[in-house]
Amino acid sequence: MRARRSREPILWALFGGGGMMAALFLPVLLGVLLVAAPMGWIELVAFADLQVLVRNPLVRLGLFGLVFLSFFHWAHRFRYTLYDGLQLSHLNELIAILTYGVATALSLTAGYLLWSIG
Repeated sequence: MRARRSREPILWALFGGGGMMAALFLPVLLGVLLVAAPMGWIELVAFADLQVLVRNPLVRLGLFGLVFLSFFHWAHRFRYTLYDGLQLSHLNELIAILTYGVATALSLTAGYLLWSIG
């Protein structure tokens, strides 16, 4: 009889990928939108130009990857915060189903919204 393989390595990889994406892109995004643009150091792109950029399938795929990994990073971190921090180890399976279910639902919603932008 074959032993059941654990899904933990996949979940940890998604957690690590989401953390890396957040660490690389969020500081730049915050710096540009909250510091550089209001101080007049840079000029923001016009909305019409941004729409043209987001209509490119590769840009949509990249945005989906960023959103997907960020949601799974959140889910994994929140799961272990509840599991270890609040000592809810007796609810481990329920917490895992809820957190990863929310991350999956939000990722699917984001994917639908990205691909439905005309």
